[in-house]
Amino acid sequence: MNLQIYSTIDNLNSSFTAWLKERLAEKEEITIALSGGSTPQSLFDYWASLPEGAIDWRQIRFFWGDERCVPPDHPESNYRMTREHLFDKIGMSQDKIFRIFGENEPAEEAQRYGKLLQQELASRNGVPMFDIVMLGIGDDGHTASLFPHQMELWESKAICVPTTHPVSGRQRVSLSGKVINAARNVVFLVTGTNKAEKVKEIIGNPEEAATKYPAARVQPESGNLFWFIDKQAARELTGS
Repeated sequence: MNLQIYSTIDNLNSSFTAWLKERLAEKEEITIALSGGSTPQSLFDYWASLPEGAIDWRQIRFFWGDERCVPPDHPESNYRMTREHLFDKIGMSQDKIFRIFGENEPAEEAQRYGKLLQQELASRNGVPMFDIVMLGIGDDGHTASLFPHQMELWESKAICVPTTHPVSGRQRVSLSGKVINAARNVVFLVTGTNKAEKVKEIIGNPEEAATKYPAARVQPESGNLFWFIDKQAARELTGS
């Protein structure tokens, strides 16, 4: 595990972008599974503000690690957030964007998107492999849209699974655990004091945390697990 702690979210965004450019220098094209939330939104705003040519967007194909089951123009749509804060501002080519159809029936969409990933990504033992999976952590220890009350879905044999938010009851579609852990690089982007307790548990006592939180089960087979977190999220880590 590679852990980096930053004093501000701007520093985190800059450092992660430098890391991304290193990955882009290694391959002609990379695949990224995006996440939703306020931290990626800040990152997307940062990317959109960069000078033209700072990132060669033609090198990236964008997918999602999860999506709420809403239409693409809905305020809660992860796709809409990314489009408004990034794609529309950089003129992203549509043939590089592979969204989850949140407007579809969840189980059918999970199956469709799983087949899409099998077609579009390289695979190992039948499991699609992203170059980068971006993740966050919820206050309850969930990641992507895999929640503690549905821990069994982490071990699903499916590529994508339909899930349900424990409070709102809103249905979602998410990558399964095996796809997350098959990625060449997995990156947690975590900010805010409300994440500090879970960060401490997951990093400080990973074996116990893995019995309770899907986020603690993120253990990529490649060994390439990166944490980019701000000082508020790291406030309870010893020596942070």
